[in-house]
Amino acid sequence: MFILEVAISPTPERLAARPAHRELLAEQHRQGKVLMAGPLADDTAAVVIWDVDTREEVEALMASDPYYSANGVETTSIREWAPFIV
Repeated sequence: MFILEVAISPTPERLAARPAHRELLAEQHRQGKVLMAGPLADDTAAVVIWDVDTREEVEALMASDPYYSANGVETTSIREWAPFIV
């Protein structure tokens, strides 16, 4: 599993890209690739937890979603996670 954290700001570009981004995440959730996703309570960052095997898969999923390259979205970390309680 991998945890992605992005810093977000309320730019018009990010807000315009968000509906399609959320649709893509919902589809990835139906496919079992996304476990959870959403903004932090203060809306300054967001987290996605992907259930995939490699960082390359995370990067490919991100590359297929224009949201991650929109002005107002900055990737702050992609880290492999090994939970023991799920």
